[in-house]
Order: sequence, then C-alpha cells, then structure tokens
Amino acid sequence: MSQASVAAATAPPTTRRWWARAAMALAVAAIVLPVAAAGVLRLVGLVLICGACVVVIVAAMYWFLVSRGVLRVVSAALAVLPVVVLVVFLVRERQLWVVIVAALLAAAAVGCGRRALRPSRADSLMPEHPARDVHRPFVIMNPRSGGGKVVRFDLQRKAEDLGVEVTLLSGPEEIDVARLARDAVARGADLLGVAGGDGTQALVAGVAAEAGVPFLVISAGTRNHFALDLGLDRQDPSRCLDALRDGVEFRVDLCHINGRPFVNNASFGIYAEVVQSPEYRDDKTRTVLRMLPDLLGRGARSGLRAVIGDEGVDDPQAILVSNGPYATNDVAGLGRRTRIDEGRLGVVTVSVPDTRQAVGLLRRTHDRGLVQRTTTEVTVDADAETIPVGVDGESLRLTTPVRCTITPGALRVRVPRHRPETRVAPPQLDWLQLWYLAWNPHRAS
Repeated sequence: MSQASVAAATAPPTTRRWWARAAMALAVAAIVLPVAAAGVLRLVGLVLICGACVVVIVAAMYWFLVSRGVLRVVSAALAVLPVVVLVVFLVRERQLWVVIVAALLAAAAVGCGRRALRPSRADSLMPEHPARDVHRPFVIMNPRSGGGKVVRFDLQRKAEDLGVEVTLLSGPEEIDVARLARDAVARGADLLGVAGGDGTQALVAGVAAEAGVPFLVISAGTRNHFALDLGLDRQDPSRCLDALRDGVEFRVDLCHINGRPFVNNASFGIYAEVVQSPEYRDDKTRTVLRMLPDLLGRGARSGLRAVIGDEGVDDPQAILVSNGPYATNDVAGLGRRTRIDEGRLGVVTVSVPDTRQAVGLLRRTHDRGLVQRTTTEVTVDADAETIPVGVDGESLRLTTPVRCTITPGALRVRVPRHRPETRVAPPQLDWLQLWYLAWNPHRAS
C-alpha cells in the first residue's frame, strides 16, 4: 500500500476529501485562467517564450560556473536578461497579473493536495522506544565547535549537574575521540554522548553501536544536520540534555565508509575536491568559483565509477551517498530526512559535462545526468589509489575502492520526549490519488 493510501485510511475521510477537492478545483482554475485571459494561441506563445527564457537562464548559469573572466561576466548578464525581457513582455501584453495569479493558484493547489495526502505522524515519524535508566553517562564536548556553544550555553556544568562525566577536547583536531569513548565504556559508561560537530558525533556513535549503549546527541556543532533529522533543538543545545531527565529512544541506521562510521552523508567528486582546498574554510564562495571551471568544464573528467547495487554509473562529476534518502519533493524538505531507520542508503549522482545535459536536468530526461536511487551498498572506484571524500563535513582521503554500507537499527539514540524540530514529511503529490480521494474515496483507500 502506498504512503498516500495509508494516509487515506488513517486520517478523517471527510476533511481529506475536501482538501483533495480544493486541490483539484484550484488546479483547474490555474489552467483555465490563462486560457480565458489570453486565449489558446496567445497562451501557447506565452508558454514557449517562458520555456525559452528558462532554457537560456539555465545555460547561462552553467557557463557562469564553468567559465572565468569576461565570459563569466557575460554569462551572469545573460542569466538575468531573460527575466527582464519576460517581465517587460508580460507587462506590454497585460498578462503579468495572469501569470502571478495562476502561479498562486497552482501553489495553493499543491499545498491543498499535500495536505490531503499527508500521512499521519505515526506513519511518517520514527517509532519511539522506552529509554532505560542510565547511571554512568559519559559525554565528549568540543569547546571550539559551533563557535563556542559549549561555553556559551554552559553545557559542561549543566551536564555535570545531571551526573554526566564530561571530557573537554583540547589540542589538535585529530584527537582520537573513538578511543576516549572506548575507554569510557571500559570504565563502565552506559551512555555515550557528544556536544560537537557531525564528524565527531559519527565516530562516537560507532563506538556506542559496537558497545550496545545509547547515544546522546547535543546540538553544539555548526550545522547540526544529524540533530535536525532527530528533531532536536538546534537553537539551545542545552535542551538536548532533557533526554537524561525524560527521554525516549530511536533505533536508527548507521552507515560505514571503508569501515569508518557516518551518520549523515559521504560526498565524492566536485564537493569533495573543493573542501580539500586549504582556502575553502576562509573563503568558501571564492574558492568554489575558482575551482569549478576545472572541475566542471568541457573535457573535465572525474575518473569516478559508482556501482549502486547492481547498476553502474561511469564518470559522474558528483556523488552523494546518504544515511537514508533526503527529501526532494519540496524546497522546504531539501537537506533533511524524516526517517533514518528504514535500512536504505540514498544515492544521487550528477554529471553535466556540457550545456545540453545541464538543460536536460530541467526535465530529468538524461539518465546519466541525474541518477537517484536507494540501495544497501555503494562502491566508488577510480584509477587513483586514493580519492578525496567529504564524510559528515570532514575532508578525508580514502583508499579505492571506497565501499559504503548501512546497518539497519544499529544505533540507539537517546532523545528528549519533546523535540521542537520534529517534522512530518510532505508526501509525493499524486494527482490520480487525489482524484480518487476527491470523488471515489473507496478506491483511494
């Protein structure tokens, strides 16, 4: 049964039916309005002009990324010019209001449709499990992470008031946090935690999974992607300590790349090459723009070969392997995962060696240009003995072939019962399912 079908069976049917009907009505209005206001022939011309502008913009943006000097400046101007031309044309034809209103109607139709198909929280969120009492919790804190959040939020004192043994990291970044965690388990620690970045979180999470003890995430890093996917408070990391007072557990998946654990993702190709640059941390934008022409330009080859399950992808320019697939069906969902307990790696590969393939990505017509899959194992190989890889924000060089695997439910994560960033995943918009839900609910369920 599809996610939409499950939702249809679990949510109040009358309310869902009216949301579906509203979506269908708004969609029809978004189509009828331009036809009524402009006429069929005029509308066809308008659609063709809009499509041509989009193609020019995408092509110009591609050339902006792969060029330098004067050509980059010209490409930037060409990316803006179609927008100006289109607005002037619509104003002269007195059709700008039609486009704006139709766009608003279409957006409202999508919103109502997703509201109708939205799954229940129980179907969308990871199940909670009772948390056992812990007596000797151990937490590693990085006072430099996140611009000094450990000190700013007084995390050490607050944790120690709850009976936590705290170790503050000091010295070089490459300190062996995994060894610190193993030593703590050997001394009798029955919970391991980290207040720091996702890379440190992953290393200690691997030890917690090996030892079978719960893992505590404290959102004291810079981006806190793992904390976001767990629904934790990223504004006030001290609230993560509520898991020790009133907590529950998730059983989440843990990934490994050549034996090293990761909780978020591993990236190969363009991003991994860029973050290897010493200048990247000081000036990210300038470094990216300086390096992209060599990494993306015509004739540039990544030399990578990805095997996704039984499927091979040759020479992709970028590969992202994630612990669970990232949401891609709405802008708000990009960059986060609602479920990381389904035993699946998310895989995305991108290859845009020329303008034609860059434009083709608009329609996803070129299988080699954009590949999106889920699997349980990914292998990335290359002619070189080692390749750069970005793992949970850390820049590494790993020996080829690089193998990514996932172990379902390997990690017990202790989280507060109340989590402010918990979010129900938006459903894929299925217009056929909406039609059944609106007019034939028995078939929809």
